[in-house]
Amino acid sequence: METTALTKYEQDVLLSLFTERYETQRILSERTGFSIGIVNRALKRLKAAGCLNEDMELTARAREMLRAGAPRAAVILAAGYGMRMTPVSMELPKALLRVKGEVLIERIIRQLHEAGIYDISVVVGFMKERFEYLIDEFGVSLIVNSLYSVRNNLYSLSLAAARIGNTYIIPADIRAERSPFSKAEAYSWYMISEAPDRDSSVRLTRGQELEETDGRDGSGNRMIGIAYLEGGTADRVRARVEAMAEDPRFDDCFWEEALYPPRADHRRPRRMELWGKLVDEEAVIEINTCEQLRELDAAAEALRSRAFSTLAGIFHVPPEEIRDIDVLKKGMTNRSFLFSCGGVKYIMRIPGKGTEKLIDREQEAAVYRAISGRGLCDDPVYIDARTGYKVTRYLPSVRSCDPHSEEDQRKAMAILRRLHEMKLSVDHSFDLFAQMERYEALWGGEASVFRDYERTKRQVLSLKDYIASCRPEYVLSHIDAIPDNFLFYADEAGEERVQLTDWEYAGMQDPYVDIAMFCIYSAYSREESDHLMELYFGGDCGPAIRARIYCYMAAGGLLWSNWCEYKRSLGVEFGAYSLMQYRYAKEFYRHAARLIQG
Repeated sequence: METTALTKYEQDVLLSLFTERYETQRILSERTGFSIGIVNRALKRLKAAGCLNEDMELTARAREMLRAGAPRAAVILAAGYGMRMTPVSMELPKALLRVKGEVLIERIIRQLHEAGIYDISVVVGFMKERFEYLIDEFGVSLIVNSLYSVRNNLYSLSLAAARIGNTYIIPADIRAERSPFSKAEAYSWYMISEAPDRDSSVRLTRGQELEETDGRDGSGNRMIGIAYLEGGTADRVRARVEAMAEDPRFDDCFWEEALYPPRADHRRPRRMELWGKLVDEEAVIEINTCEQLRELDAAAEALRSRAFSTLAGIFHVPPEEIRDIDVLKKGMTNRSFLFSCGGVKYIMRIPGKGTEKLIDREQEAAVYRAISGRGLCDDPVYIDARTGYKVTRYLPSVRSCDPHSEEDQRKAMAILRRLHEMKLSVDHSFDLFAQMERYEALWGGEASVFRDYERTKRQVLSLKDYIASCRPEYVLSHIDAIPDNFLFYADEAGEERVQLTDWEYAGMQDPYVDIAMFCIYSAYSREESDHLMELYFGGDCGPAIRARIYCYMAAGGLLWSNWCEYKRSLGVEFGAYSLMQYRYAKEFYRHAARLIQG
């Protein structure tokens, strides 16, 4: 008899009797969480199906049935950044956090071993080398996801798709007080918590199915992420995972998307192709943030990380006084997080991987000294030229410049002009062409990924003579004057103000470079770029000025394209941004050349 001929309740009762002998219906009711009436009906049905004898013991038929669906393998997903765990995850992958004296992924592996499961694959990516010891200590297999920075965990699971079949799928950042794994399983399931979650996309129906929801009515259940896949369900999910991984539309998807079969009726909510397994709110905890880690284990070693220790020293408080930690959007160079101390909110910046080869922090500190008190930005509360750590006060209700709003463009160009007209000076410059060569040198001798790179580079370098002939006056320029770095906020009187942030690349340069950088990051066409120039110059922007800015747009495009190629070598991908910058190098070289030639 197939397990599918039994209801979920009957299969759950059968599993309970597999793990613990029958005593009374009341005790069985307590173990399963079902009413005595449901237990009574289930026992009768199991007897009639030949699964139980008169002594309520499993028959050979039932044991064979459970053996067919028994767990044989596990896939642990541990490739991601763990962005929400910043700053802890800058130093250690979430899976390797020590919580209550035990490393998360080690605890998961030991619990799997207790259930007799030793065929364990761990998909790794970020800091993959830190997981190597698991091979020797626990006999696991490592699968490397080299695209962990640009694709979500559906792609991670696709790399282990061949191993899906009587298999547990497990996120590496969970901690279960009691093992969620068993030597016997009767059906495929996905684990959710009884806790409501407005951010969840699923809810448990009365029939124990998992139905899609937007969660706004509070009906969503917290998704734990552990699942068990067996039989036909495993086959179908495996096929969907493999197909979706080949489709760019699913690059940002979580693997759970593959649990939904195609639906015939689009008027009804989708339902997952497996049962929901409901657990107590505290039974299995997913650790996503520093605050969740602190709540679970206030003495966790990770909460004494270098970033927390630095903040404790700055504000002269114990590390536990650094509270309300919330990661901000990951920048292209750094990671930043919001926190509060003494009732005041701040932002801490932590340099990203490989940044020390790109940015001179002593020079950055010199720039902040030069602009201090001039109303261009908030003076840092703390900046360390050695580590690159920076702390600033948080601006409430802040927004970035909208590059397609003319009013925002006007305000952004106004603060740029104000900076340039101050004619501030520092002891270092930012040489576009030298930096271009420097970033290329960081590739370690590898060729560019672009087939015509050498020709494009020659063309861009040929613009140097024209720029020199213009005899530009160098002043302190921002260099990274992209829309995201213009912050709009309300002052105490409610009036909107603008600040410039992220001065890492700032140095002496032709101020026209800042206009070029704004254009290429905004993905402007030539016409849109010309319009921005008119706004900056108040309508007085002739062909010679445009030609010079076009030269900088071409040079800037190749500069940031080379920067992306270096970051790619570190496993950090920027997708379409890299291609876009390379296109600027080629296209605006042609625009500049036409204007220069008259």
